[in-house]
Amino acid sequence: MTGYVYLMLAIVGELLGTTLLKYSDGFSRLGIGVLSLLFYGICFWLLSKALQMIHLGVAYALWSGIGIVATTLIGILFWQEILTGAGVLGIALILAGIVILNLFGAAA
Repeated sequence: MTGYVYLMLAIVGELLGTTLLKYSDGFSRLGIGVLSLLFYGICFWLLSKALQMIHLGVAYALWSGIGIVATTLIGILFWQEILTGAGVLGIALILAGIVILNLFGAAA
């Protein structure tokens, strides 16, 4: 597998872990909370595999940036959370940073 496949799977694991963490309701639903921790473990293992092939700065920027955007969308869709104009601007700046880092930030 390529580093980017590992990275995308790590992002999916992080999204599942975070979503289940919200569903665990502060670990009052212990089984869901433990499942959340399992997905976080899988996520970090996959991220470690990705880092064997991708520069740290690029991988972390993609992992965190895509995670922020996706968790924001999950919050809006599943919990009717509201995104303000400042939030939209912040996410746009994060995405711009990811693009700049991927285009110009890491030497081969």
